[in-house]
Amino acid sequence: MDIVKSKNNVPIRLTEERWIHIVENHDEVAGYYEEVLNTIEDPDIIIEGYKGALIALKKIDNKFLAVIYKELSKEDGFIITAYFTSKIKLKEEVIIWQKKS
Repeated sequence: MDIVKSKNNVPIRLTEERWIHIVENHDEVAGYYEEVLNTIEDPDIIIEGYKGALIALKKIDNKFLAVIYKELSKEDGFIITAYFTSKIKLKEEVIIWQKKS
């Protein structure tokens, strides 16, 4: 299990069980373990997800790596899933945080 800090300084866990779930359901992410962790620590954008989840986005090539995670408290959070997408319409999303250009 690896733990990284989110932009809110919350420790976010990536367990072995979750990583297996991610690569079984999104095999295109299989070689991107470090990038998934880095997307939590240093995202380009964070948007609102469903039911209190957050979605960290990092531009890689011509797509976004989207990492969905939840902050349970100031001391604990976890990664739910991760996938590549080119279908994010930022104008339609609630942007919570954005890297300054």
